[in-house]
Amino acid sequence: MSQPKKERKGFNFPHVYIMFLLVMLLVVVLSWVVPSGQYERTTDPETGVQTLNTDVFHYVDQQKPIGFLDFFTALHNGVVQSADIIVMLLFASGALYLLEKSGAIAAGIHKLLRVAQGKEKLIIVALLTVFAVMGTIGFGEGGIPFIPLAMAVVMGMGYDRITAFATSTVGLAFGFTAGAVNFYTTGGSQSIVGLPIYSGLLFRIIALVIFVAISVIYILRYANKTKIHPDKSIVADEYAVQLEEAKSAEFEEEPFTLPRKIALLGLIGVLVGSAYGAIKLGWAMPELSAVYAIYALFLVIILRMKPSEAAADFGIGASRLLPTALAIGFARSVMILMTQAEIIDTAVHALAGLLSNTGSIITLLALFLVVIFFNFFVVSGSGKAVILMPIMGPLGKILGINQQVMVLVYQFGDGFTNYLWPTSGGLMAALGMSNVNYADWVKFSWKLFLILHFAAFLLIVIAQYIGLGPS
Repeated sequence: MSQPKKERKGFNFPHVYIMFLLVMLLVVVLSWVVPSGQYERTTDPETGVQTLNTDVFHYVDQQKPIGFLDFFTALHNGVVQSADIIVMLLFASGALYLLEKSGAIAAGIHKLLRVAQGKEKLIIVALLTVFAVMGTIGFGEGGIPFIPLAMAVVMGMGYDRITAFATSTVGLAFGFTAGAVNFYTTGGSQSIVGLPIYSGLLFRIIALVIFVAISVIYILRYANKTKIHPDKSIVADEYAVQLEEAKSAEFEEEPFTLPRKIALLGLIGVLVGSAYGAIKLGWAMPELSAVYAIYALFLVIILRMKPSEAAADFGIGASRLLPTALAIGFARSVMILMTQAEIIDTAVHALAGLLSNTGSIITLLALFLVVIFFNFFVVSGSGKAVILMPIMGPLGKILGINQQVMVLVYQFGDGFTNYLWPTSGGLMAALGMSNVNYADWVKFSWKLFLILHFAAFLLIVIAQYIGLGPS
């Protein structure tokens, strides 16, 4: 008989929606303290891309201070402006629910677990690598729908929920951060400072390997410890119930039929096709949504589902993502209020002034920490690139810091905290879908991310000393 779950003692993190409201309130307070300012902006008539003229900055009178109603309309506008990501996740969740209800996922996992006996660690490393590859090509939110699938495999091998969540999420984190071919950070920031797109690829691959090694050691150490001593699990109460149910359960194994095999091969095709489309064809969220819609129709045909029942199930699957969708939208609301307050340019201008007379290593460390902190408010990688790189690029030239190194500072400072800061809509989406408590995740991951940040800065210093070039 399972024991009732013990109540948490001490401080409990508030609900994610409350955290977003508190951060939004902080932005309102800052808007009364930090003066509004603007850099001169010009728009390319052909591409529509907006650039900053870092030589022209002026303070402005706040024409539209944040009012009472503005605070709450920002929630609506945040959801609307995040619609491309939200819709993609809704389509993905709907399609994957069809796959789940068909029994294909259960059949595939049972088959994999039989093969994995005695090779559990290798499976964890393989899953980490798969998610790292997804991250390094720019799959942030795009990788979220696959997290519960990977978690089912890891938990099926007898590991706790935290190990399962880390296996997928940390892979996305260090893959996105290394950014070998990540257009949102690497490609976008390189284009702003005039470097060839995806130049410095070898150095980024080396960084990826180092991040993989650190993460594998950290996760397997925790996984081994908790499997031997389940009471040391961060989610010990739940883990005890999980292990007890696994002992007493009599699994009726789903037959791994040919249609189910084809359905799972189709899922692999979705992943590979999405990656190719993102890298080679410039696909964004609309095209990824279309891929999942096509995959849902493919499942209906291959698995011989009744169309009306499949349509209803698709809606049920999508509805499971509603709390997650709101979290993503609320995260965007923070940026909306900062833009309305016009304090982003002021903060960047002050930063440039402070660092203009410092040495290169101190400047690199300061910029690295600033990007990490800035990511708390502006999670969007491409959005931050447009704001920060026009400042970081010229600053690097003044101080004799290679532009490729400045790009590394930006992308390494941006990536990891996407999976740590509570203002990250993607993280909150993944936590919600995976039934993982934010406080539990922080308790597990903060040391890992501290180590990864330390390694990342050492790589930045090495890049500076070897004069990492544009090749």
